Amino acid sequence: MVTKAPPRRTSAHRALRLLLASGVTAVSLVAVPGTAAAEDDKSPAGSTLTVAVSQSIDSLSPFLAQKLTSTSIHRLAYEYLTNYDAKDARPIPGLATAWTSSPDKLTWTYTIRKDSTWSDGKPATAEDAAWTFNKMMTDPNAATANGSFTANFAEVTAPDPQTLVIRLKKPQATMTALDVPIVPKHVWEKVGDFSKFNNDKQFPIVGNGPFVVTDYKVDQYIKLKPNKNFWRGAPKFDELVFKYYKDGDAAVAALQKGEVSFVPNLTPAQAAALKTQKDIKVNDAPGRRFFAIATNPGARARDGKTFGNGHKALLDPAVRKALFLAVDRKAIVDKVFQGHAVEGEGYIPPRFDSYFWKPEGAQKRAYDPAGAEKLLDAAGYRKNAAGKRVGKDGRPLDFRILCHATDPNDKAIGKYLQEWWGKLGIGLKVECLDSVSDPWVKGDYDLAFDGWSVNPDPDYVLSIHTCGTLPATPKDSGATDNFICDKEFDTLYAQQAVEYDAAKRAVLVKRMQSRLYDTGYMNVMAYPNALEAYRTDQIASITTMPEAAGNLWGQDGYWSWWSAVPAASTADSDGGSSTGVIVGIGAAVVVVVGVGVFLGLRRRSTVDDRE
Repeated sequence: MVTKAPPRRTSAHRALRLLLASGVTAVSLVAVPGTAAAEDDKSPAGSTLTVAVSQSIDSLSPFLAQKLTSTSIHRLAYEYLTNYDAKDARPIPGLATAWTSSPDKLTWTYTIRKDSTWSDGKPATAEDAAWTFNKMMTDPNAATANGSFTANFAEVTAPDPQTLVIRLKKPQATMTALDVPIVPKHVWEKVGDFSKFNNDKQFPIVGNGPFVVTDYKVDQYIKLKPNKNFWRGAPKFDELVFKYYKDGDAAVAALQKGEVSFVPNLTPAQAAALKTQKDIKVNDAPGRRFFAIATNPGARARDGKTFGNGHKALLDPAVRKALFLAVDRKAIVDKVFQGHAVEGEGYIPPRFDSYFWKPEGAQKRAYDPAGAEKLLDAAGYRKNAAGKRVGKDGRPLDFRILCHATDPNDKAIGKYLQEWWGKLGIGLKVECLDSVSDPWVKGDYDLAFDGWSVNPDPDYVLSIHTCGTLPATPKDSGATDNFICDKEFDTLYAQQAVEYDAAKRAVLVKRMQSRLYDTGYMNVMAYPNALEAYRTDQIASITTMPEAAGNLWGQDGYWSWWSAVPAASTADSDGGSSTGVIVGIGAAVVVVVGVGVFLGLRRRSTVDDRE
């Protein structure tokens, strides 16, 4: 399961980063009395920031949503306990202003801020957070999207409105990166079946993030208004609209006409054309996504029952390896992405250098079509008189691959695969659909184009390949990406989840990627750049993440759209907010952070970050 202009930063920002880097886990953040960020919420009359999107919303329920567009909306509408610094993705305060752990790391205590309110006026408290987590712990349907974060929770309580206590079964390394939207208990406790409630019928939707969702029409638009009472300060635009475009060229044309403010996921040709146009800025930055081929490993449920109609030949490691040996990743980077990507191998993009891994030596699957031919021959998949490969059962090796109709990269790479695999005697039908979700969850596919946006903490994107995320029965839904279930991978996942030593955890995460690579169910072909553009006559400034050479779309937070300043109000924004922020570490160290600290910056997917 997708770039921003750098904000002004002060020496106080550097001080904050140094303090966070020192390993202190108790962090508090409060506004200086009389200079609240919410006071600086001026925007020109009628200013609207319109973002073109091509991905459908899977759900507006935070308990079900996994696609990037949906989880990006939730980043804007709800607070999480912690957030990520836009500059370097370190944990910073969100709904929680401070957090501490017991010496054995089994009990975590979060201080919930007093200045966060739900958009209906009720205070956001620790009880809301406790209810959110407890619901996920007790209702499997509420754990569909983010259950991996709470699976290890033993007990969650709220002894008072500003104190949240989470007791763990065993240590958990993600306790400052719980990418779970906190929802209002007084609204959500009325919901019956969490597997069916999509939260898309009654507006405005109650939240406590920087924006409030006010309207939604399936595959047309989703509209949001600024939350004027947001504790960090209200967004500058009067309205934020995500407008659906099935066709990428139509979205680019809308940008050129000024009908939309921003377009993500550009093709290289679109980006090249837009660079020459007045009032349009193209952002080309290292991405946080991987682009892969996923094979159907035999769709199955936790109850042991199999389902779907995947081609049985793909259960043979020799067939999968032969297919991947015949994929020229360098050609894909050069010809499809035209250099706006990095050749892929490991699961986590090089942007996350601590966890980045790639195979070396004999483990590496280099482009070797001749080797693929020999491998298939040796495994008994011979060519018949017509030049077609057939299996031991006489069935031709004719495969299908799920393709996103809205993604030109899928279609372009599909043509290359037909050519490359055709030389092996293997047929390929490229099935491009508006939504690949239905056949995917039913296991009705052979291969699929796959891609996820990776969060600063890799736990979530690794968890979707664990056995526990398989659906309970064939009729249920699960959080699995591709029905992969491998005991060795699961063991490594469990080990990294409890490892607090960053270096040791990184080693385990790399071993997980190595294991995933060796199972041969996925072939990561590329790490695409974030290639996107916005109108400078509509957006005067906007924050990228990371701050240096980062993306705007699909951030791990709300920094881009929250920080965006309308072009018509540039003169006002230059004056800055009168906001001052005090950051306290422990009880004795106090740093006064300068004017506009959090209004000039910042930052999921997530997990979040997901698709």
